[in-house]
Amino acid sequence: MAKLTKEQERLHREASRLVKLTRDLTEEERETVLDHWQESSTTSNSLDGAFFTPEDLALDLRLEVNGERVIDLCAGIGRLAWAVQDKWHRRFEGRPPREVVCVEKNPAYVEVGRKVVPEARWICADVFTLDPETLGRFDYAVANPPFGRVERSGNGPRYRGPNFEFHVIDIASTLARKGVFVVPQMSAPFRIAGVPSYEEQRSTVYERFHRETGFTLSSRVGIDTSAYEDGWRGVSPRTEVVFADFEDAEEGLLPVTVPRSVSTPRAAVPKPTAAAYEYVEAALF
Repeated sequence: MAKLTKEQERLHREASRLVKLTRDLTEEERETVLDHWQESSTTSNSLDGAFFTPEDLALDLRLEVNGERVIDLCAGIGRLAWAVQDKWHRRFEGRPPREVVCVEKNPAYVEVGRKVVPEARWICADVFTLDPETLGRFDYAVANPPFGRVERSGNGPRYRGPNFEFHVIDIASTLARKGVFVVPQMSAPFRIAGVPSYEEQRSTVYERFHRETGFTLSSRVGIDTSAYEDGWRGVSPRTEVVFADFEDAEEGLLPVTVPRSVSTPRAAVPKPTAAAYEYVEAALF
């Protein structure tokens, strides 16, 4: 485990004790685990680039999500899933929580996630191995994926660059109609965090993603993530929240002509097809 204060160690031990209980956790106990279970307690944390989403950032990102069926890619222990269920607000409206599917390859994280977000379906798997036909179509994908040149087992269906976050967004396009993602600021085509007003920027890494996939990333709610930089553990990344409408981009997408895996060939992932149904956007506020 990375060096923690004595208080952090004590709280992590208490969170770990709660995870091992055979009974269901109370809401207060779930929040204790989410707040204090340390991602650095697994040896693969730094190699995988796994840093859990700050609570307030997760709650703000929830405002970007609509629909009834959501998939959380690289889900960690479920902080985003916990937020996007939106169960308290929806309970007030007389609606059930959203259906959420969480995909996480670290079995230690999945064990914790199943205790703190038991309403979600947890899949312990690498996102590069997912089968869109088996999982079905989601209204939204969400993710706080590893950033940058993190080691990976495969590629997105179109993107061939080095940035892990863009591979995850590309994979999300095969699973969901829309998506909301936390990415490094230089991977977004704009700046909101830490600047007086919205600024456009188009870095070379973003331009490559856009050219190879046909997807445009944008901002909707306009979340200034700089307010949450102290909420990360072990890092203080400058990030942005980006929105992608995969259906709107569908007509201009490049065809998938190469396998996703970088080591073992597999069938090409088919280009998403828009389902014929009526989608009513819920109010953001």
